[in-house]
Amino acid sequence: MKKHCCEDMDYHANYQCEIHENPYECPDRVIIYDNKDNDYGLIIHDGGTSSIEIYFCPWCGTKL
Repeated sequence: MKKHCCEDMDYHANYQCEIHENPYECPDRVIIYDNKDNDYGLIIHDGGTSSIEIYFCPWCGTKL
């Protein structure tokens, strides 16, 4: 069973940086995925831990 809607979302939702342990500190990490709530968010790279919840995939347009 496919977990994410497309290959791009799968890549970004599962991205693991080799340099930054905290996903909010990594400039290459753009999507945060919460397994528990099945929520997706765009990370706000402002030094904090904020994200904006998204309801559609930015790459393929599928409803999340």
